[in-house]
Amino acid sequence: MRNLDKFKGCLVGGAAGDALGYAVEFLSESTISASYGPGGITRYANGRGLISDDTQMSMFTAAGLLLGAERFKSGGFAGYPYYIALSYGDWYGTQTAEFPLKRSYVPLAKMPEMFSRRAPGKTSLSALSHFLESHEYGTIEHRINHSKGCGGVMRAAPVGLFFAGTAIPVWESDIIAAQSAALTHGHGLGWLPAALLAHIVRLLAEDAGETVLHAVEDASKTLAGLFPDIRHTNQMLARIKKAVDLAANLEIDDLTAIHKLGEGWVGDEALAVAVFCALRHSDDMEAALIAAVNHGGDSDSTGAICGNIMGALFGYDAIPAPFKTNLELHDTLCSLAEQLYGADVPADSYAVETKKADEMETLPCATCRFRTIVTLPDGTALDSGRGSTCAAYPDLKPLDVMSDCAHCPKYDREQETAARNDFHSR
Repeated sequence: MRNLDKFKGCLVGGAAGDALGYAVEFLSESTISASYGPGGITRYANGRGLISDDTQMSMFTAAGLLLGAERFKSGGFAGYPYYIALSYGDWYGTQTAEFPLKRSYVPLAKMPEMFSRRAPGKTSLSALSHFLESHEYGTIEHRINHSKGCGGVMRAAPVGLFFAGTAIPVWESDIIAAQSAALTHGHGLGWLPAALLAHIVRLLAEDAGETVLHAVEDASKTLAGLFPDIRHTNQMLARIKKAVDLAANLEIDDLTAIHKLGEGWVGDEALAVAVFCALRHSDDMEAALIAAVNHGGDSDSTGAICGNIMGALFGYDAIPAPFKTNLELHDTLCSLAEQLYGADVPADSYAVETKKADEMETLPCATCRFRTIVTLPDGTALDSGRGSTCAAYPDLKPLDVMSDCAHCPKYDREQETAARNDFHSR
């Protein structure tokens, strides 16, 4: 069941954690203590919660999902990650160009307030610059780089919200979250955490009785089944397991435990720190956010992810008033949450069908990116319907699809270009 209070709580909670941590990002722990006292930063610096690129990109993730739902209705659907990429391209414009942009896809790019450069990640900027120049983007199967930075996971929570309470299987929304991170971060530890976070957020947003611990355990189990052959899956899951164990060991203080998990600059560490804080302070959102940002690492990202989790758990009304007051773009975040909550997410948005493998239609692959065919033990194939089945390799194993069409022996560049030009002209 979809719950608007949880949708708002997730986005605003993430922004609150981001804003609290943004003021101390890049500061050492001794400097934080000297500046804010032995308890560290507990309220927004100078009384105003300025967000970083973490919240900006999370907002553009939401905008991309909404764009995808809109385009699905008009036909020519190319898969949610593609529309998220278009939205990220708009975000790139807000960071590198002057207002207004000559062309944009999502309403956020028409807001002057978004044209604030808040320490944008170099990896995302580089990947998106390449996308805008070449129309090539990263996927799980085709790495655009080898980055495992946390820039992929810190923006993934809206995927979990968008599909919460819908008929789309949770494993499918996990893959969409992973693909949205892989647009800019190619290393497994750059996109695997995004799948985990989206799964955790979705479960918390769907069920009022859900716990963080169960959501984390369910997400871990699903990830292990989805990506058993990805070399970094076990490493990702081991770090999350370590966070769970540390949270349960009350003899270890928060900061010591965080040091054992990492500084949060890379994706698996950032998620692990956030999960630890959410579990250790599962009944106290304020304490969780404060713990998540008061360390010498990537404080705004760990704070943002923890805020997403705690906000989805408790909802907007439970967020402490000081974290809602003077939070930058507060009203816009609430509006985005309402749009995600009210979005008409098609039950067949990925045309999930059950067919025998030999009954699948085989067509040229002009739009095959992000397509997934999962073969079940009984031989039944679940076809995600994202484009056409690959004509060159119809018997692909799960997640081995030819997303990099230019390397396919049956790839037709003229056909691909014509298909994309037709899509963009709609």
